[in-house]
Amino acid sequence: MDGRYNKDAAVLSHYFSESALMRYRMQIEVEYLIALSNENKIAALPPIPKTLQSTLRKFYEKFDSRSARRIKKIETQTNHDVKAIEQYISEKLQKINLSKFIPWVHFGLTSEDVNNIAYSLMWQDGIKYVYLPKLNALQKIIMKLSRLYSSVAMLALTHGQAATPTTFGKEMAVFHRRLNKQAAMLKKQCLQGKISGATGNWAAHTVAYPKIDWIRFSGRLVKRFGLDPSPVTTQIEPHDSLAESYHIIARINSILIDFTQDMWLYISRTILGQKKIDGETGSSTMPHKINPIYFENAEGNCGLANAILNHLASKLTVSRMQRDLSGSTVVRNQGVALGHSFVGLNNVMKGVDLITINQENMSVELDKHWEVLAEAIQTIMRKNGIPGAYNKMKNLTRGNYLDRVTIHKLISDLNITTDDKNILLKLTPADYTGLANKLAQLK
Repeated sequence: MDGRYNKDAAVLSHYFSESALMRYRMQIEVEYLIALSNENKIAALPPIPKTLQSTLRKFYEKFDSRSARRIKKIETQTNHDVKAIEQYISEKLQKINLSKFIPWVHFGLTSEDVNNIAYSLMWQDGIKYVYLPKLNALQKIIMKLSRLYSSVAMLALTHGQAATPTTFGKEMAVFHRRLNKQAAMLKKQCLQGKISGATGNWAAHTVAYPKIDWIRFSGRLVKRFGLDPSPVTTQIEPHDSLAESYHIIARINSILIDFTQDMWLYISRTILGQKKIDGETGSSTMPHKINPIYFENAEGNCGLANAILNHLASKLTVSRMQRDLSGSTVVRNQGVALGHSFVGLNNVMKGVDLITINQENMSVELDKHWEVLAEAIQTIMRKNGIPGAYNKMKNLTRGNYLDRVTIHKLISDLNITTDDKNILLKLTPADYTGLANKLAQLK
């Protein structure tokens, strides 16, 4: 991501960077080596003691920029990133007099065995430790708005035209529930992983050790990484589970785009205000302006993220025959996609933090549109058996702006029961919100 957003997304660099990818690859190679040593049918590789396991795990736990630079130097010779990891681990083993383990590093593996798990762990951890906490914080803020303003009436607009009123809280509840559903799916999502060799058949493994249950072996190891085993694959794990996760984030981004556009329009209608921040400038030439920049920024970042996410989801699930390299080229950009999603999410929170609810303007706007009660009136007319109720009200109200006096005269002339007439005469646009208050407070 470019310099403008680098600071906002810096927290993700621990999970999505070249150095982070190397660290995850190291973790997989080391854990695979330890798992091999625990397989009692491999007599040539005795179990690695717990103390020595801790030493090996420090290869990735203590991974730093110096380690990364060394791997990149090796890669200039190998022109293969995973092979560079293997050689780096071999160097480390040699330095601590553990050369006997070198033949077992990357034993029987293809680079995709390492990469598919690495990329899934990067995505899984970035979601769990960075993205979801921020999304949860936004959900709480929106829920608070829905509860706090559950009964604050506002004019609804359908097709941009005055429509049956609602409450600000209920409209916030709509977004809260939508985000809740996607967040729940994201939390439950289990990514898949495979360790099965060059074409997914454990061919090299079985030729070396035919009596080992390699399907069970790799399944247990994949589960230890927190992933769901994918036993029947080509060289690559099909990435269907990753695509599902990308699509969930894309749907969240689409919901946030919808939210930002609504907030932008509420601000434009002046039913929402914005707090002034000392020192900020809205326009380089118009001093009076406070622009809804955070909502606009969020819309742009979420849209850009979705372009990448949707391409990733469609590209990674397609690979020629048993494998081609085009997926490897694009999957490196999953961090860019989550970065823009995170920046968008962060800017939504900033925008919401700056809004103020202008109840006075909401009331003024409602009072200009008494014609919205036409729906209630024609419904009561139907209840009282008046034929052609809808068309009668349509002829009187369609395209017209009506005030209280006009509406009350219309109601007074109706041939309906006294109780129904009194109900309509007491009704105002601000009262005509149905169950909005209740809906805003649903759990």
